[in-house]
Amino acid sequence: MLRAILDRDSHADEHGEYHIRSLYFDTVFDDALHEKIAGTQNRNKYRIRIYNCSDSFIRMECKSKYDNYIAKRQAVITRDLCEQLIAGDPTGLENTSSGLLREVFKEMRLNLLRPVVIVDYIREAYMHPTEDIRITFDKQLRSGLFSHDLFNPRLPTVPPISTDLTILEVKFNRFLPEYIKNILSLAAGWSQRSAISKYTLCRRFEGKEF
Repeated sequence: MLRAILDRDSHADEHGEYHIRSLYFDTVFDDALHEKIAGTQNRNKYRIRIYNCSDSFIRMECKSKYDNYIAKRQAVITRDLCEQLIAGDPTGLENTSSGLLREVFKEMRLNLLRPVVIVDYIREAYMHPTEDIRITFDKQLRSGLFSHDLFNPRLPTVPPISTDLTILEVKFNRFLPEYIKNILSLAAGWSQRSAISKYTLCRRFEGKEF
């Protein structure tokens, strides 16, 4: 039903899907992990994101939560800089014009921000220009465990949840039109609403207390 009324993501293949791989960073004390589990109102998560295992478009991103609102900042980076950050070296970022990259420099120097886990999944996305509506179905969630080999298409991964489950996310600015709400309400009988975190799920194999 959404396919009939919304636009598909222009980056999708002929099946309306594309592969997302993110390498998440956390501090030496796992602050992002513990703040998510504790439900801390204001928090940040840093990650490097690529698509279809290609290095043609690489982004450093920071996903921030402020009370009930979510914001995302991003900066396009080169393969060389990506490899440098994966190696734990933020040298030179203190002089960049990007506020986000300067922030990453500070976090890596002061809080020992470092890569911790790769998160893989297939995304089917639908969009509408009203209120920047974006509805996504994330499938085949898999964890890269302890590897940081971001560009390896043959990276060994494992599913942290049942492969039959799909994560539905609904994103918009101020309001969601009623007709879209009505369509989404049809999922109520076979879905469970949750503050799900793909990052937290993919770190569940590390033997930490969740």
